[in-house]
Order: sequence, then C-alpha cells, then structure tokens
Amino acid sequence: MRSAVFLAGLVLAGTSPLPVAAQRSGGTAAPPAVTRELRAAWIASVSHIDWPSRPGLSSEVQQDELRSILDSLARLGMNAAILQIRPAADALYASELEPWSVYLTGEQGRAPEPFYDPLAFAIEEARARGLELHAWFNPYRAWHPSGQGTPAATHISRTRPDLVRRYGRHLWLDPGEPEVQDHSVAVILDVVRRYDVDGVHIDDYFYPYRERDSAGALIDFPDDSSWARYRAGGGRLGRDDWRRDNVDRFVERLYREIKQEKAWVKFGVSPFGIWRPGHPPQIRGFDAFAEIYADARKWIEAGWVDYFAPQLYWAIGQREQSYPVLLRWWVGRNAHGRHIWPGNFTSRIESTSPPRWGATEILSQIRATRAERGATGNIHFSVKAITQNRNGIADSLATGAYGAPAAVPASRWLGPPPRARPALRAWGDHVEEGEVTVTFRPPDGDVVRRWVVRARYGNEWRLWLAPGHHRSATVPPLAGRVADEVAVSLLDRAGNEGPVARAPTGAR
Repeated sequence: MRSAVFLAGLVLAGTSPLPVAAQRSGGTAAPPAVTRELRAAWIASVSHIDWPSRPGLSSEVQQDELRSILDSLARLGMNAAILQIRPAADALYASELEPWSVYLTGEQGRAPEPFYDPLAFAIEEARARGLELHAWFNPYRAWHPSGQGTPAATHISRTRPDLVRRYGRHLWLDPGEPEVQDHSVAVILDVVRRYDVDGVHIDDYFYPYRERDSAGALIDFPDDSSWARYRAGGGRLGRDDWRRDNVDRFVERLYREIKQEKAWVKFGVSPFGIWRPGHPPQIRGFDAFAEIYADARKWIEAGWVDYFAPQLYWAIGQREQSYPVLLRWWVGRNAHGRHIWPGNFTSRIESTSPPRWGATEILSQIRATRAERGATGNIHFSVKAITQNRNGIADSLATGAYGAPAAVPASRWLGPPPRARPALRAWGDHVEEGEVTVTFRPPDGDVVRRWVVRARYGNEWRLWLAPGHHRSATVPPLAGRVADEVAVSLLDRAGNEGPVARAPTGAR
C-alpha cells in the first residue's frame, strides 16, 4: 500500500500489521458517532510484574518487550496504557530528582545501556499505535522488599533519611512531612512538564497497608515526629483525621498543580474498591478510610480527579464485595461528572492462588460496566494476563467485547472542542482493487491524538480510528463496492471531537 495507513489492517512503520475492526452503521446518510469507552491496562514495573520482565535486560530487549505489550493492546482494540514509572521513589525515565529504578537495570541509580529514555520511548510507541499513555506514580513508597541491592547514594532514603520511615520490610515516605509532599509533587510535575503524557495516575498506596511484627501484632506507622510537630504547631485534628487530611491535601494539590501546568493532562486515582464497610449496606471488608487513611469518597465528590478507577477486584456473585453493587455506589458519588473507570482483577484468570477465575468473569464485568450508566470503561490489572491470553481472554476481547473500535471518552471540562474541520481530499483508485485514498490535515494549531475515519457505501457506513500522526489512509472496498463518500474528524488531547469534514470519492 502506498499510504501510511490501510484501514482494513493498520500498518505502522517497523511493526507487523495490526488488525482494526470497523464499526458498522446502516440505513442512514449521517456519519455514525464513534463509540466512547476506555479500554486500558496497567503495566506494572514493581517486582517485574509486567515490564521489564526481569532485571538487567539490555535496552534492546526492554524495548522489544514494551513494543510487544503495546502491540497486543492495539491489536485487541484497547486505547490506553498505564505505565508504572515511579515504583519506589525512583525513576523509569531520565530524572535529576530521583535515581534510575532498580527494576530497570537491576541496580538502582544505573542508567540503561545503551542509553535510552524508557518514558519517552513508551510515549512515542504508544502514540504510534493510537494509545494514550498515562504515567503511574507511587507517591510515598520509598523501597520495596523485591528490590535488589541497596538504595543508591542519590535516593531520598540516603539524602534525606529524616523524611523516610522503615515500616516492616518497606521504606516509606512520611505523608505527614510537608517536605515529602513537596518532593512527590515536584517529581510528578517534572514529568508533566518534560513529557507529553496523556495522564498522571496514582493508585491505592498512601499510608501503607498495615504489617505485623514477628509476634503477629499490628505495627503502627512510625510518624511520631511529624505528628508531634503538627500538635506543637497548634494542630487540633485527631491523629487518624490528621493522617487523612495529609492525603486529602496531597490529592487536591496535585490535581490543581497539574492543571496549572498543562490543563489537558488527565489526573486519575485508583483507590481500594471499598470506601468503608456498610457503604452500600451489604458491603463488608477492608476499611480503607480507617486503615490506610484514604477518604476516596471525598476526592470524587469534590471533583479532585478527572477519572476515578476504584479497584473492584471481586466477582459479580461475591455478595459482600459485589462488583456491580460497588460500581453503582461509586457512580452515585460522582457529583462533578468525572469519568468512572473501574479496575478489574484480570490477573485472577487462571491464578495460581484462589480465587481463580475464568475469562467469563471479566467479560461479565465489562458487560456490567457498560450496563451502569455513568461508568464508561475498564482498566485491567495487569497487562500480563492479557498478553498471556489466559483462558482465551485476549481472543474473547478481540473478537467480542473490544471487536469494534472505541475512543477514550472525552474530558470536556478540560477544554473546548476543535472548531474547524480538517482539510480533506479523497479519490477513488480503481487500479488497486477499488480502494479509496484519503488525505487529511488538521487545522493550524490543533493537536491530534486520533483521527476518526468513516466511509459510506450506499447507505452503510464503516468507521475506523487512526493514530494522530497519520496524514493519509486507504479505505478498502466493501463487498467489491468502492466507498461513495468519506468523512474525517479529529480527536484532540482531551478526547473532544472536532467538526466532521466530508468528501465524495468520485467513484462510479
């Protein structure tokens, strides 16, 4: 094919063809609307859960692994990847604020060899496949027991040990220290400024999940010094409320300062899926409000997020933690109309530890999400279950749940939609089997994340999505018929769609 993209099978430079399904719309002269649904997966670096698969891999092998993961997501009709780039006060990207991650090279502080910037690479490769790339940070974890060796000389546990607490087998930044808050915000804003990420993402690790000592007794988080300074300074909150307030202020500040830096960068939080037992009444289980001091209900009710991804890691039929019951409750807290994209424990498929699910559970959860008005997508933990095609989940997604293309839902509060139509030209090419060549160019000043390309065959339409850097496409014939008309629009960084440009092909 002569053009950059052939819409029966999306062709990207340096990769094998990636099949792209077409959305059908029949019996109307109006171009069909693009389906909106987040289809994302977490790519975890901690403990080598997903990527890199093991320490000490060469740069070339690391890059090949990540390309393969992103190829899989694109092939399955998914549209976003959430990549963990700060697992433990370290960096899977070039940073002057924190050392290179131990999970990248096997030695904290050592750069990849030969040198490359994994985050810049991930953004470029994701964008080429029409995928959003969200940068996933752990705000407070400073060392995980799966890390090899010892912290680098430039790690915060060495440079500012007064801000770090040993808790069980972990090192943890103390959320009660104002300088900890300043440092974590600075690290995240540094990435927002220097990289073209689509989103900033934090998960459920605020204060740590409680650990026990050798006698089995619960260990309290060792924040006596920061608590004493708070009280000496006139603080009046009780200790638990103070801890929750520390987290609340961090979440609100992070949202505000990301918007001040780049208004279009989405901020998402993925808290534990239960706010408190009894909410709603049938729910029992871990109390994140009391145990890890996460008042996640406040964050969604206050609108301090652009998307909210509660980790609903239980089966539909598990009454006391029921997936659809919890989802409906969280949707009901969404006073500001933000995105609700629940997290799914896809790695439970063929898990080595109970409960062990089949692919049908995840497929049923996707259907339950679609049935809940106000929820518009899913995030799978983790991508390994999909790339391994456990119990045929990847096949089922590709041919069923994700068989038709979908764009990430628009975040309209992040900016107005484009006002001008793209420049468009189309003509029938009868030499090459009835294909239609389409060229398009965005209006001056508009940044394109994806193109929506539609073609009409009589009264029937087909719709495809193409990466934003493309400027041409080849529309295939349908049952031997050349497309009569094409229609093209752009999706901007906030997912807003601009006006549709339409052009006849001149085919006879």
